Amino acid sequence: MSRVQIPGLVDVHVHLRFPGGEHKESIASGTAAALAGGVTALLAMPNTSPPITDGPRLAAARVEHGRRALCDVGVFVGATGDNAAVAAACAAHACGLKIYVNDTFGPLRIERLAALQEHFACWPRDKPIVLHAEDVAVAAAIGLGAAHGRHVHIAHVSRAHEIRLIAAAKEAGLAVTCEVSPHHLFLTEDDATRLGPYGHVRPALASAEDRDALWRHLDVVDCIATDHAPHTRQEKDGPSPPPGVPGLETTLPLLLTAVHEGRLTLERLVELASTTPARLFRIATPDESTVEVELGPRWVLPERGYLTRCDWSPYAGMAVRGRVLSTTLRGALAWDERGVRAAPGSGRLLF
Repeated sequence: MSRVQIPGLVDVHVHLRFPGGEHKESIASGTAAALAGGVTALLAMPNTSPPITDGPRLAAARVEHGRRALCDVGVFVGATGDNAAVAAACAAHACGLKIYVNDTFGPLRIERLAALQEHFACWPRDKPIVLHAEDVAVAAAIGLGAAHGRHVHIAHVSRAHEIRLIAAAKEAGLAVTCEVSPHHLFLTEDDATRLGPYGHVRPALASAEDRDALWRHLDVVDCIATDHAPHTRQEKDGPSPPPGVPGLETTLPLLLTAVHEGRLTLERLVELASTTPARLFRIATPDESTVEVELGPRWVLPERGYLTRCDWSPYAGMAVRGRVLSTTLRGALAWDERGVRAAPGSGRLLF
């Protein structure tokens, strides 16, 4: 048995479902799940109900996160076809601009090039632009960044041709970074068949060849981000199951298993899941925010008992070789195996 202390994780892609989706996840339950997974800072996505697309909605979301969050939280503002100036005006208190170019869960999606160009022209250069872009849209995102002379970040890269294009763009000196989600590293389309609606995600689970290409290009990847997207079992079992899976509590055990198996070093894990995302998104991470983990012993991910309100996992039944023992936020014990120790409001607003 090996116990190791590492920096608290920084997850730049989390759906807390506030406002409008608290039956799936609340700020309290989502940030509790984060602490149980070793995450001490997270960035919340804007495709809520209503979506966070202007100053008043962003301000209201920040107030509630400030009151209820158990870990540190930043909130994205979402791009629409006609809110470029409005979004830019509230950028100081947003962690970044999220642009959805492909299908997603929620009302945000931009299909007109003129609207995309307006966002690139208006959004402040010291704040990240993150794009949900798949397939040919990855090339469009990289091209927009190059044309406007600014950095772009591609969310949840999932296909071999996408990561190869990003590698080529980086080699050419273009300012592009990317993240990969654990379900695209550890699951494939075969798992989607087995899991049914519980394996339905966007981007969809891909082939084993795509998964293996992500592992081979892990030197190109900048961040591992959960894309934690909880839905209830009732919703997943319904006639139109929404896409998304929870991941806050299972990502670190999966990555520690990769360390155990020699596919990843612990140092690289920390870079991908903590230090690099913090640097890219300008997130202050105190040295006193840490995670104690155990490496080695076999542990099976459970069917139930998670802190995320949806209380299920696509990895249930999977054997892992790592687990979180405790999480400390700014020197104070925030979670251990006995439960949550942090009080509501212990988390700080990041912007």
